[in-house]
Amino acid sequence: MRMVDLIEKKRDGHALAKDEIQFIINGYTNGEIPDYQMSAFLMAVFYKDMTDEEITTLTLAMANSGEIVDLSSIQGIKVDKHSTGGVGDTTTLILAPLVASVGVSVAKMSGRGLGYTGGTIDKLEAIPGFHVELPDEEFVRLVNESHVAVIGQSGDLAPADKKLYALRDVTATVDSIPLIASSIMSKKIAAGADAIVLDVTTGEGAFMKSIDDARRLAETMVRIGKLANRQTMAVISDMSQPLGEAIGNSLEIVEAIETLQGNGPEDLLEMCYVLGSQMVVLAKKADTLEAARKLLEEALESGEALDKFREMIANQGGDDSIVDHPDQLLTAKYQFDLPAKETGVIQKIVANEIGIAAMKLGAGRATKEAAIDYAVGLKLHKKVGMSVTEGDSLLTIYSNTENIDEVKELLYKNIIVGSFGEEPALIHDIITA
Repeated sequence: MRMVDLIEKKRDGHALAKDEIQFIINGYTNGEIPDYQMSAFLMAVFYKDMTDEEITTLTLAMANSGEIVDLSSIQGIKVDKHSTGGVGDTTTLILAPLVASVGVSVAKMSGRGLGYTGGTIDKLEAIPGFHVELPDEEFVRLVNESHVAVIGQSGDLAPADKKLYALRDVTATVDSIPLIASSIMSKKIAAGADAIVLDVTTGEGAFMKSIDDARRLAETMVRIGKLANRQTMAVISDMSQPLGEAIGNSLEIVEAIETLQGNGPEDLLEMCYVLGSQMVVLAKKADTLEAARKLLEEALESGEALDKFREMIANQGGDDSIVDHPDQLLTAKYQFDLPAKETGVIQKIVANEIGIAAMKLGAGRATKEAAIDYAVGLKLHKKVGMSVTEGDSLLTIYSNTENIDEVKELLYKNIIVGSFGEEPALIHDIITA
């Protein structure tokens, strides 16, 4: 078998056999297939697409390229949740303790962020003392005892995906649904969950800009999950404007605490109820979504969800006093309000540009080597559809420098005030097997 023949086969639009895809992934992971040939193959996939069977084979080959986490010693059905990303996406910080508080086992492995803000792991590290690296036996023990632990992904998890992801980034082949789907699902399958809830975001702040592309990605991943014997469903959610109000690592921890206290933004809380209800049903802790949502609402209103978050922090070495005093995390040197220049209605907030503004403050990474400033970020006071009077604060900028003219200019360009604006629908579709 020769790589050049397989490149030619895919270039000409033919489906690859299982052993051919396995040959490609094994060879590239082992260093036997060079970058230039793999680049040609990725471009062929980009233009010629893949069948569902090809994508599933590719996903499983990538998942099996490294460690497959064995969670069989954790009691009950293990449910994982994955978001395709966005701006102000704080859901995992809330969902993990909320769902765990009703008895669902959440053995969560999350990654770091490259872009607008940190990933879930970066955000948790904004909590003093919080350990994101735990021995396997400690991880399992905590989930069995407390139903929840959130740790960083192992370096041995889907190493083929790690190599391919880096190559896609420099060969203009990122925007390929077969490659996106296999990248996400290979890590989820390797992470050992029994069931997977996917939050596929769409809009300016998302990877999939159109609803049609988001739907195709969601349907593809759900089919992969089914063929891989994982219960899988997807929610297609809106990311045309930031979710919630906070954009930045410490700010999002504070927002998570406020939401678990019952005082969070309505859109963020609703997103958590929608995703959490699906997780509870897949874990067989409720028969219907309505019953699942009621369980979650009761856990939040009673304080059990907040107590579970406190317990999760303490279990992983963090300072749980921040749950009662979240203002301790707000350590940026400067806070600046961004006043509205005119009276009207918020017509549009371009989510990805707002995210870039937060990154310029230091809340995210422009490169993998960049350090994150946990303290900085943005707190929105106005969302799409809200009325605004000239001089009102559109948002607060948390910064460790006074030199923020570039950030302010970017924000003004991408928060549009007009005569009319309507709040976008939060949920566009739900995809099940």
